[in-house]
Amino acid sequence: MTISLKDIQQAAKRIESAIINTRFEKSQTLSIIASTELFLKFENLQFTSSFKDRGALNKLLQLSEQDKKSGVLAMSAGNHAKAVAYHSQRLGIPATIVMPAATPNVKVVDTQNFQAKVILEGNTLEEAAQHAHKIAEAEGLIFVHPFNDEHIIAGQGTVALEMLAAEPDLDCIVAPIGGGGLIAGVATAAKSIKPDIKIIGVQVAGYPGTYDAIYGDSGIQGGSTIAEGIAVKAPGKLTMEVIDRLVDDV
Repeated sequence: MTISLKDIQQAAKRIESAIINTRFEKSQTLSIIASTELFLKFENLQFTSSFKDRGALNKLLQLSEQDKKSGVLAMSAGNHAKAVAYHSQRLGIPATIVMPAATPNVKVVDTQNFQAKVILEGNTLEEAAQHAHKIAEAEGLIFVHPFNDEHIIAGQGTVALEMLAAEPDLDCIVAPIGGGGLIAGVATAAKSIKPDIKIIGVQVAGYPGTYDAIYGDSGIQGGSTIAEGIAVKAPGKLTMEVIDRLVDDV
């Protein structure tokens, strides 16, 4: 499925009553350092402290009534888990979240506080994901993927609509890449509105999955990072297709 600007605009209308149009402000300090006008989008002000609220809610709102009754399952070490758990609680949808065994306890507790059933399984995100898919299939739950899903991508893309509405003269957007959901949505929205805008992705040095997919295997993989939310080994099939078409550099 090709995600379009219309999909993202519809997502924005769908989620607007429960999502914050967050501040988008010029950073004087970073602008001086970078010798340019640099603006920051404060997605940490969303209720669960990240942009993941957008995609999770857009996905949940499009489930059938039967799927809502059956419940959903997500796999995440943090932000996606909290977003799915929170909005599932709001909408009365049973939620199960599989997290790696080494997930920091504060993130586990945060997710449980939204009345989600939390299962700790696997030493890595990949092992947790394998376990999650088995549970979803066995229990008939809808798997809410953290990035490789058109509804998730469309929801994340609403960030770009707000940025360009606030600052129409933007000539470049820099976005982090883990699995690619955010940058795929942002690139789709921004390039549709302003075709000459540049979209640049940034990855953690130890997890250059998208960079490697574009430029060839660097042989680098793993290690600890303060940006654990984007410590993803490889992008999704859907997200990589969009990145190949619309992202200018990583």
